[in-house]
Amino acid sequence: MTTGSSRTSRPADTGISTFKGQERALRADRLGTGGLLLSVLAATGPIMVVAGVMPTTYAVMGIVGQPLLFVVLGVVLILFSVGYAEMSRHVHNAGAFYAYISRGLGGTAGASAALVALVAYNALQVGIYGILGFEVSGLLATYAGLEVAWWIPALLAVLSVGALGWLKIDVNARVLGVLLLVEVVLVVVFDIAAVADPGAEGLSLHAFDPQTLSGAGVGTALCFCIAAFLGFEQAPVYAEETSRPHVLVPRVMFLAVGGVAVFFALSSWALTVAAGPSQIVGTAREQSAGLLFFLTESRLGGTFTDVLHVLFVTGMFAALLSFHNVVARYAFAMGREGLLPAAFGRTSGTSGAPGTGSLLQTAVSALVVAGFALADDKPAGDPTAPVLHLFTWGGNIGALGVIVLMAAASVSVVVFFARRGAAGAQAVRLVTSSLAGIALLVIAGYTVKDFDVLVGAGPGSSLSWVLPGIIGLAVVAGLVQGLVLRARAPERHARIGLGNEAFQMEKAAGTTSS
Repeated sequence: MTTGSSRTSRPADTGISTFKGQERALRADRLGTGGLLLSVLAATGPIMVVAGVMPTTYAVMGIVGQPLLFVVLGVVLILFSVGYAEMSRHVHNAGAFYAYISRGLGGTAGASAALVALVAYNALQVGIYGILGFEVSGLLATYAGLEVAWWIPALLAVLSVGALGWLKIDVNARVLGVLLLVEVVLVVVFDIAAVADPGAEGLSLHAFDPQTLSGAGVGTALCFCIAAFLGFEQAPVYAEETSRPHVLVPRVMFLAVGGVAVFFALSSWALTVAAGPSQIVGTAREQSAGLLFFLTESRLGGTFTDVLHVLFVTGMFAALLSFHNVVARYAFAMGREGLLPAAFGRTSGTSGAPGTGSLLQTAVSALVVAGFALADDKPAGDPTAPVLHLFTWGGNIGALGVIVLMAAASVSVVVFFARRGAAGAQAVRLVTSSLAGIALLVIAGYTVKDFDVLVGAGPGSSLSWVLPGIIGLAVVAGLVQGLVLRARAPERHARIGLGNEAFQMEKAAGTTSS
């Protein structure tokens, strides 16, 4: 493997083979800085975080200093992004995480990372279908007087997202962009309203006091908050669909991490200003996911709050579409490199989208939603209802998987440059990646240790090891697949993480199939 100009050549120039009108490369030049930024930021779901993640963190962990946690995590993820962004200049592959990990830690580790990524992003996306169905069902009951089971709007969303997944990625980016911008505007309006009309304690900065982070719950609170950032790391997934990946991908990652950290730090602070720092934990426990809407009702009126409820749903839809696109591209990269059947490694001839990967994600989502629907024998408002389990279980399984991938990618960055004799030239990136890797491993450890708290299970519940065990199983299964490929199909094993370059090598050797 070389690290020269072949790493930065555009897929359109590689002569990738086609199969019955389907290409083995994603279409280049589809996304610019704006489209790429909107595609990855949509996964963060601003209203979903402000209305869901933040109240849960305040209520469950009882830590007032949540705004400071977003600042801390922003620093950790910027440290991570320094090395991750540099890797994106050398490796352009829709497999992103697993491609980077294979380049540094080898094909077997890459195969394991690929399966973890597929499971983690599927879990993140499928979990959101649960909360979307729950919210739509509630809205229909409140405003239309219709009693509709949660799984009906959830399955309709599965079909809608699946249909959009077949379209050109630039069309998807426009849909995501509109939804994201409207969400951001509404949250900013609330932030301004909270500052203009603070609670009884006024414009207190107490939430940024480091002393608010004392206590045993800080590590677990970090686990809650890091989920709000998920999405920025997806930028390299779209590298093959940009015109200048070595420039755009790093730029978008830093913009996304910095923007998310500042935006959520200010928004979580605005919640403390509106409720009062001494009252925010108690109010969050009383209002739960209704905290944001409770605080907007008195300041901005019922109409604004109603619109916010609707945008809560459309924001979740944007996150669903963003995660769907990522899963489809991981499946495409895995199919192209022999980790999934070859059919997954081809794009549709009309849109250039990874159609088979999109179908896989749609089928998985439909099956999981149907399974939870069949198991649901409780009212939607019951906190033990399977619809709510779908959201909490899927979200935390997925978050754990992505944290593990980020930690492994940090280690891979160090090994990648050290093996190439570039440790001196890349000293800063090696240091930042090492620091980020250590921090991410600590967060992963807290996530596993306190998984029962994260999913709301009781002490001693089997869920505390069964659910994180899904990620552990994916790690082991991927390692086994990698070892088997190395022993039985070394040529396929050697292709893991190479992406388009594997087919350039085949073409040069005269072995590319038609």
